[in-house]
Amino acid sequence: MKQASAQRVILVGIFAGLLAGGAAGFFLGEAAEGLFGWLGDLFLRALKMIIVPLIVASMVTGVTSLGDARKLGRTGFWTLAYYMATTALSVAVGIVLVNLIRPGVGVERAGEVPAILAGKESLSFTDVILGMVPDNLFTAAADLDILPLIVFSLLFGGVVTTLGERGRPLTAFFDALNEAMMRIVHLVMWFAPVGVFGLVAGKLGEAGGGEAFLAEIAKVGKYMATVLIGLGVHGLVVLPLILWLFTRRNPWVYFRNMLSALTTAWSTASSSATLPVTFECVEEQNEVASESADLVLPLGATINMDGTALYEAVAAIFIAQSYGVPLGFQAQCIIFVTATLAAVGAAGVPQAGLVTMVMVLQAVHLPLEGIGIILAVDWFLDRWRTAVNVWGDSIGAAVVERVIGVSKKD
Repeated sequence: MKQASAQRVILVGIFAGLLAGGAAGFFLGEAAEGLFGWLGDLFLRALKMIIVPLIVASMVTGVTSLGDARKLGRTGFWTLAYYMATTALSVAVGIVLVNLIRPGVGVERAGEVPAILAGKESLSFTDVILGMVPDNLFTAAADLDILPLIVFSLLFGGVVTTLGERGRPLTAFFDALNEAMMRIVHLVMWFAPVGVFGLVAGKLGEAGGGEAFLAEIAKVGKYMATVLIGLGVHGLVVLPLILWLFTRRNPWVYFRNMLSALTTAWSTASSSATLPVTFECVEEQNEVASESADLVLPLGATINMDGTALYEAVAAIFIAQSYGVPLGFQAQCIIFVTATLAAVGAAGVPQAGLVTMVMVLQAVHLPLEGIGIILAVDWFLDRWRTAVNVWGDSIGAAVVERVIGVSKKD
């Protein structure tokens, strides 16, 4: 009861910080970044500080708790099947909406490739695959390159299960480490209201404050509306329907229990940074079994990017519309496939959605300069698509739990 009360206090504080941060950034403009931005940076650093040990401990614990390697294969299969299916559904929603609304018609074109994409023009799927196996595991940990850490942790956990009695001390160590990291998450969350305030105020201030942001909305408001409607349909209709069909859980109760993770995702714009809070909400608030959550959530924070995939599909067709480039059925099918697959590698590179969009644009020969049209409002949309990504991860944990037949009581 005390823990539930504490969660309510933190959640109310987060919403208050969100509103206060928005007001501060809107009215103080660039001054808000200098005054309050450091509070958000401190909170983000605290979350990032625990990502690596939490991922390694949870993945190893999840693998060893399954015991039989065949269970790991079954869990992995259903996890990947869920992620690919929901990502494909999100892309389909985005493509339908952008063709109906046609937000790119009449929008002014951009003139040059944004500096943020310098050196990324040749990014390919091969780069994503090679990135799964780093030259140095400690370098990957230092760079918060999550996918290779997951690959290593899965391999390590699988080997530990073959050691028998000699592996028991390792299993106990990672169990204790996992528990310790979750307790640190509880401590960090008490700072969340102040951290969310600093993140929102700082980012809005960096964007120039309320007047500058409203001016950008006036330029590409129709595009923003298309993305947000698409995210809303996927996040509020498609995913809850999947949750109910597979688990018979009440989507509203599940959503309410995920609010602190979703608001953290919105404020940090990072699925990986939100992962500690996602674990807490899924396992403790929604009582999803750790056998599912410990494997599904870290993998989801890396490869399950429903919101990002939808955004990339909408943005690519929007850019084509703004340049007057007609895209037939075949070209849009290519966008569908490429956006679905590109989202898998989104977490491994900086400025995830923007950089992996290079793959999508190149696949249908659209100008990279078009990214400049949407760059000014990307920071805002990034928050909404990250929240949808995390929401999809959390539902995936519940779905896989039901499919593989485990429960919290187990």
